Amino acid sequence: MKSISKIIEDGPVTEYKNSQETLALVSEQIKARWGESELKNYDPFHNARTFQSWLKLGFRVRKGEKALRSITYVQTTDADGNIIKKYRRPVYLFYVRQVERIGERKSYEEDIDD
Repeated sequence: MKSISKIIEDGPVTEYKNSQETLALVSEQIKARWGESELKNYDPFHNARTFQSWLKLGFRVRKGEKALRSITYVQTTDADGNIIKKYRRPVYLFYVRQVERIGERKSYEEDIDD
């Protein structure tokens, strides 16, 4: 059976678009919750995902976990491709330490310890 970290690495890449604002926002929340040492494990392309994205990979968010808050910018364009409207939309992410495999009571930390 594949380890959780291998599934995450081999799985689809997240919707992250290299935004430095998003990276800084989520990094600060990870640092506040799990300490500065956890920042070296943070990979916005693989291990911070939405609730639905984790479900598609076969994981669920553990009970009581609170989402990491981020933002994205959405734009509306006309038929010619001109931007009509641009607005901020909140995004709620869950970090790899907050999920477990569906059907098993095995978290990311337990998988690393094996």
